[in-house]
Amino acid sequence: MLNIVLITGISGSGKSVALRMLEDTGYTCIDNLPVRFLHEFIASTQDTGLQQVAVAIDVRTPGDLDELPGVLTSLRAMGRALHVVFLEASDETLIQRYSESRRRHPLTDRLQREGLDASLKDCIARERDMLAPLRNQEHVIDTSDLTPGQLRAWIRDLVRANHRAIILTFESFAYKRGVPNDADLVFDVRCLPNPYYDRTLRPQTGRDPAVAAWLEAFEAVPAMVDDIAGFIRKWLPLYMQDTRNYLTIAIGCTGGQHRSVYVTEQLARRFSDHTPLLVRHRNPLLQDTDP
Repeated sequence: MLNIVLITGISGSGKSVALRMLEDTGYTCIDNLPVRFLHEFIASTQDTGLQQVAVAIDVRTPGDLDELPGVLTSLRAMGRALHVVFLEASDETLIQRYSESRRRHPLTDRLQREGLDASLKDCIARERDMLAPLRNQEHVIDTSDLTPGQLRAWIRDLVRANHRAIILTFESFAYKRGVPNDADLVFDVRCLPNPYYDRTLRPQTGRDPAVAAWLEAFEAVPAMVDDIAGFIRKWLPLYMQDTRNYLTIAIGCTGGQHRSVYVTEQLARRFSDHTPLLVRHRNPLLQDTDP
């Protein structure tokens, strides 16, 4: 069966990184394909016997971007194995990336022709408005604090997942970096005892046995894990009935290194019988390496 991955989202959020990763793993990739050609492209690739194709579509596509949600609905109704990933990042991150790359935003000329303000901030705001209908119905990855290597790893894991069931993702993060925009449910574990204040535990993470043992010595820690797991088990069936393909549960602590990582790992073990299941950590100490 033909496997189709569509990469879309905000300019500067990492679509090129994601597309290159897919190309390196054997996908036939097309960047900036006009929406009106998507049906035709998929039909032609299937006729040639290709098994994996990836397409990037965003605001660079002139004129017909509004038609994309309907086209995706049509493709899914035809039984196509379609994986859609929407990448985004915070305004501050996007502005920094544009400053470092010195590239122009793809909407700059369009806004100028319309006689509107065309500052980078205005372009980003306009782009968010244009892509909002698509973002609201697809899987979102916030790349604000991700390295290119971690983004590649996350995309790789996502496209390998089986989409016949809801993809359940547990993700740890640091509140000092902000709540990730891709979270559907957020749980705050900053009230738990903090291993950071133990000098021997400070350089370790919530994956390390010594940190786990220290946390488990406090009654509040397993109680918190039990309560979060109980909430998810109670309401997960309703989320699955909501015709969604993804549910991302974010666990946050101050630095995203000890408590949130430990709780995330424990929850992943509790729900290990769910397939597909993904585990992500946003702290740089826990980011997967990718050559």
